[in-house]
Amino acid sequence: MKRVVITGMGAVSPYGKGQDLLIESLMAGRSAVRQVDKLDPINGVRSKVAGLVPDIDPKEIPRKYRRSMSNMSVYATLASQEALQQSGLSAAECTSGQMGVAIGSTIGSTQTNQEFFKNFLATRDLERIKSTIFFKIMNHSCAVNVSQVLGITGRILSPSAACSTGCQAVGYGYEMIALGRQQFMLCGGADEYHPLTTGTFDMLNAASINFNAQPHRTPRPFDRDRDGVVCSEGSGILLLESLESASARGVNILAEIIGFATVSDPSSIANPDTDSIARCMRTALEDAGLTPESIDYVNAHATATLQGDIAESKAIYQLFGGKVPLSSLKGHLGHTMAASGSLELAALVEMLNRGCLIPTLNLDNVDESCANIRHVRTLSTASIQTAIKNNFALGGVNSSLVIRRYQND
Repeated sequence: MKRVVITGMGAVSPYGKGQDLLIESLMAGRSAVRQVDKLDPINGVRSKVAGLVPDIDPKEIPRKYRRSMSNMSVYATLASQEALQQSGLSAAECTSGQMGVAIGSTIGSTQTNQEFFKNFLATRDLERIKSTIFFKIMNHSCAVNVSQVLGITGRILSPSAACSTGCQAVGYGYEMIALGRQQFMLCGGADEYHPLTTGTFDMLNAASINFNAQPHRTPRPFDRDRDGVVCSEGSGILLLESLESASARGVNILAEIIGFATVSDPSSIANPDTDSIARCMRTALEDAGLTPESIDYVNAHATATLQGDIAESKAIYQLFGGKVPLSSLKGHLGHTMAASGSLELAALVEMLNRGCLIPTLNLDNVDESCANIRHVRTLSTASIQTAIKNNFALGGVNSSLVIRRYQND
């Protein structure tokens, strides 16, 4: 098994384009959540807030590629280009067959589907439909569009597991390199916002509805007054490669991935289960050859739903007791869906290297049911060597990654 390291990261987030902007905004405690006017005309949707990507210019991508892209593929491509630039990889290395892709989304472009059916159902006429539409709505749109732009000829994976997608994509890329099947992997997730995303969570009574007039105060992971998810969009991409390759290239190593697990929870398609979450984290630790005592920080999934936060809190306490610091970044970003695992992982890598812990935004009064774990309440310095990243999805799809600061041993 080869050791696997991270040598590049790219981000398109509700703060805008760029990894530096992401980490600076998180450290400054800025909320990316805003009121969204496009939700107002929709009957039955009570939540009026979201985290939308600002100031992106799709024309940075040549038109011959852009024609087959919806917003999520644009986000994934721009983030991939940033990750590659930081890693120092050449175009020849991208096209060598040694580079693979593992990038997923929740579904294909809902906006494109809406535009297609609005036209088709009104006219029953396909003559005005553009031939590129299918490439925007197919479920592996992000992975193939990134591959087309960058000329990647290696393996392509496109996991689709809702909120676990980005974490799974990085985990699968890690395993691909560890097994020697690829030398490099571009990994992560991407999603674009549509009002139906918020509507879906609202129908499940899982969307935030009580802070429409104060969007910066929601979501509220682990907080007594939390009332649900705030949907967001974006993309986080990480460039993984074997340690052998990174050492030979003499590049800066950002972190090392040392464990991964993804497990299914068949007990409920909608409700999270404490034991399954604990089993996922425990399996990831076993994959890393570590015990719970080795973990210095937990980056929680924590979407600010009533049941989800409690189940994860209990699972964390079951493994780590009340000593290990933890926080969720969704209070800042909202829930970027398929992108959440990789965007938040990119921020976690920055925390490892900067020696800091970013707190859970909007955690004013810890819910008693979540109070027996050690919440990070303020931006603080800390020497953290090893951390675990959690992501859990509807359908009982749980995933965890274990990463550490690179140790030249």
